[in-house]
Amino acid sequence: MEYRITHTTDYRYTDPVAVCHNVVHLAPRNMLTQRCFDHRVIVRPKPAAIVRRTDFFGNVEHYFAIQRPHRRLMVKSISHIEVIVKPPVIPSLSPSWEQMVQRLCRADGHDCLDAMQFYIDSPSIHSFPALREYAALSFSPGKPIVSAVLDLTARIFHDFKYDPTATTVNSPLEEVLESRRGVCQDFAHLQIGCLRSLGLAARYVSGYIRTLPPPGKPRLIGADASHAWLSVFCGEMGWIDFDPTNNTMASDQHITTAWGRDYTDVCPIKGVFIGGGQHTMAISVDVMPEEEFDTTGGYAATAG
Repeated sequence: MEYRITHTTDYRYTDPVAVCHNVVHLAPRNMLTQRCFDHRVIVRPKPAAIVRRTDFFGNVEHYFAIQRPHRRLMVKSISHIEVIVKPPVIPSLSPSWEQMVQRLCRADGHDCLDAMQFYIDSPSIHSFPALREYAALSFSPGKPIVSAVLDLTARIFHDFKYDPTATTVNSPLEEVLESRRGVCQDFAHLQIGCLRSLGLAARYVSGYIRTLPPPGKPRLIGADASHAWLSVFCGEMGWIDFDPTNNTMASDQHITTAWGRDYTDVCPIKGVFIGGGQHTMAISVDVMPEEEFDTTGGYAATAG
């Protein structure tokens, strides 16, 4: 499946911003299950400098600086990608979760050495007893790791309520676990914390998910969303992605931009600025299948 993705972030300030420096993770990754044909970042006002580089985890990031006063900042990311459907995973054929713990403890092989950075605490995710207790209900002795993670994914989906007002980007896991509310970032952090508390390796994945309109309703331009899920190291089966917000494994409607230890490694836009007073931020995301994209540069669908 091919997609055209447009992600626009629009900041407006009550006072002039004298200077700003920013790093963005908005370029889709190239990997076995995904190819990025083209990606552009457009920044207004025009930056004094913009640099494309690769971060520690292999993600593409862009750095830019604006060194003249401005009251508005617009960052637009435009991508053309293909998501390749993977063969279905058979959970019962995966190794037991205890085997994976033992392999990671022994650092058995190059793939385990790489995975080890994702099974220790990170800035936004740390293990504590209540996480392990919650996770343990899904990880009975000898259970295949994929089956166990699917069970945990389903439990988070049913036990927690999606509530954009319940948390902020800085809310600790203890608060999320207690309130049983949050957003996709919180649920990904929670499940990663559960898995790491058992000695398993899991990484945070940021990207997009295509949203479908209700039957008979028009598709709204800009109504798609950035999204977050997680990927779990499963030995010879590689890394397998799970989405607790939607109680599913990642599909060809999940588009990966970046991965890291947690949200702080792959925040879509982060930076510092001087001045600005109060500010507002508006985000618009559109994930359009290639066949619905108008060759004149617009979209075949219309806003409702």
